[in-house]
Amino acid sequence: MRRLNLFAGSAAAMLLSPMVALAQIATSGGGGQFETLLRNIIEFTNEVLIPFIIGIGFLVFVWGMFKFFIVGGANDDAKEQGKSLMIYATLGFLLIIVFWGVVNLLASSTGLEGDTLDNIPQVGGL
Repeated sequence: MRRLNLFAGSAAAMLLSPMVALAQIATSGGGGQFETLLRNIIEFTNEVLIPFIIGIGFLVFVWGMFKFFIVGGANDDAKEQGKSLMIYATLGFLLIIVFWGVVNLLASSTGLEGDTLDNIPQVGGL
């Protein structure tokens, strides 16, 4: 019975794969306001949100180093706290890089990459 389920799953995947491949064809320019919204969200994520989170992660990593090396010189509890902060900050860096990759993958596969935000107030001469 188990082999039959495996065979049926494989056959279904083979039969549905052309539909999945055809579903990924995207045309740019016909989305209207929804396309503009998606472009703005992607641009905000790439230009503001991800650098902000990376900056926070860097500060947490530096704080962990401070606790590990300076505060935790003779205190083993402070050393462990600093070590765990550095580990969590490193894992956070990896997760945000993966998130950035997924956002850019979705943007490039839908044809929404390369645009800028509209209606941003700017200071003249800069």
